[in-house]
Amino acid sequence: MCFIHVFLFLIFGTLASISMSRTFHESAIVDKHEQWIVDYGRKYESKLQKEKGLNIFKENLNYIESFNNGGNRSFKLGLNEFADMTYDEFIATHTGYKMHGNLTMSQSTSLMDENFSDVPKNFDWREKGAVTHVKNQGQCGCCWTFSAVAAVEGIVQIKTGNLISLSEQQLVDCSKNGGYGGCKGGWMTDAFEYIIQNQGITTEESYPYQQMQETCDTGKQINKVSITGYGTVPQKNEEALLKAVAKQPVSVVIRGYSYSYGKYFQLYKGGVFTKDCGSSFAHAVTVVGYGTSE
Repeated sequence: MCFIHVFLFLIFGTLASISMSRTFHESAIVDKHEQWIVDYGRKYESKLQKEKGLNIFKENLNYIESFNNGGNRSFKLGLNEFADMTYDEFIATHTGYKMHGNLTMSQSTSLMDENFSDVPKNFDWREKGAVTHVKNQGQCGCCWTFSAVAAVEGIVQIKTGNLISLSEQQLVDCSKNGGYGGCKGGWMTDAFEYIIQNQGITTEESYPYQQMQETCDTGKQINKVSITGYGTVPQKNEEALLKAVAKQPVSVVIRGYSYSYGKYFQLYKGGVFTKDCGSSFAHAVTVVGYGTSE
């Protein structure tokens, strides 16, 4: 009987240790979430919303740790500003590329028609002073404006020597963009067409970003910078893209919508991304350089 008592006591002690360990782990996650809130300035409107955010944060943290501990990886995941969002929420609010069928490119030329000289093995327009500060579209599906504006900012600096931060908000408010426009998603070529037809785009200082679509304000459209045209790079042609980027920052769209691999894109922290990006175009960005990594 004594043996039974000791045996039961040992089982109880083991269960108590597991329970204490789980409680400690939960407390550590809560602390991580609180620190993440401070780091990224996250604000919740209610306790219920915060609880929901914490639960998603836990799931994403487990996902990150499982991936990073899964062996030799060429890239890492981490707790970035999207760590309390589901993948669907992330795609719905932080992308915004939408291609439309009525493609009109009145001022477009194919960059394959250009004569390119030999390009360097590594190149970074940030080092040349042709890239502004990192901008954040927030929860407005207007990545197309940021992609287009960064390309225009780059070529203006290359041609004039002046790096000027230009207005994404003007495009959000004023460009019709194939029937979408604003935060509903759009296409970069429509942004370029608008800039040409409007005879320019103003500065970010004159027409600051608001993370929402508002009424087009022509009174803010001063000190404009204009372009006379733009070129296209053939799809799925890495050599052509490399040559184009050697000339200037290039506006591109990437695949990023995939339930199999989408969280890698959402929670990416650093390194060379080598996973399948899915089959659907989801996000417009700007290529500002290239190189190799061992």
